[in-house]
Amino acid sequence: MKKIKCAVIGTGYLGKFHAQKYASLPDCELVAVVDINEAAARDVAGQYGAKALTDYKPLLGEVDAVSIVVPTTLHHEVSKDFLENGAHVLVEKPITVTVEEADELIAIAKAKNLILQVGHLERFNPAVLGLDNEQKPLFIESHRLSPFNPRANDVSVVLDLMIHDIDIILALVDSEVERIDASGTPVLTQGTDIANARLLFKNGCVANVTASRISMKMERKMRMFRPDSYVSVDFQNRILTKHRTGTKEMFPGILEIETEESVFESGDALLEEIKHFINCIHTGENPLVSGEAGKRALETAIQITRLLGDK
Repeated sequence: MKKIKCAVIGTGYLGKFHAQKYASLPDCELVAVVDINEAAARDVAGQYGAKALTDYKPLLGEVDAVSIVVPTTLHHEVSKDFLENGAHVLVEKPITVTVEEADELIAIAKAKNLILQVGHLERFNPAVLGLDNEQKPLFIESHRLSPFNPRANDVSVVLDLMIHDIDIILALVDSEVERIDASGTPVLTQGTDIANARLLFKNGCVANVTASRISMKMERKMRMFRPDSYVSVDFQNRILTKHRTGTKEMFPGILEIETEESVFESGDALLEEIKHFINCIHTGENPLVSGEAGKRALETAIQITRLLGDK
């Protein structure tokens, strides 16, 4: 099988790990890494025998696939350039700044028969992959709490943290959002640092979503109630717990509750995400987090940020 020529655009905190994963895959050749900081590009490129560049333009038409790990404001411009020049694109979340920009990328990828995947990493958490889709949820509650980290304070907590859960919830419910209520407040930054949103879907499901980046502890959990079961996902500890009604009675007329807990080994979600991206290139399959999925998550997140008064 011919090796796929890959490049990573942006070698910040996450970009350097993208480079590491491509370099580890036998069916990939990491051709180059790009960063406006020449020293950063050289440092990462030197580890994997790739070219170090400060401008991505020379790679247009020269690589088969790219990871785009630059600030969100540049996602549209850089992704568009590579798609128009025939490269498959894995772009970090959120897909773009605006829905219109996302629409344009989706249209180009479709017209050129290219893979456009969005880096919603939590979808590749083994506990999430272990979820079944036997029944649609009736009610979902999620909490994503984190201590303050100055690395992502250029956006509100909705686009920083909550969007992970928004993406998962939209995929699980698979229904249009009918109404959103939201509240939140800035504490340490100019944007919202703690927020809660209530999403009412057309099929009747309700999702109550809370995100905070000013908590004293780390917590990433989602709980969902379905017609005959209650499911809990602990993203951080990779634990999936299912409670469902059994056949015996624990009280007269009341069925017992059976519990099944699955604890997944520590995996490498980023590696699985990139392997999935490469596999989609080989097979032509639609990625788990397509451009359309990234757009839906962005659209919902933007609605919430507007209700909160964020830009």
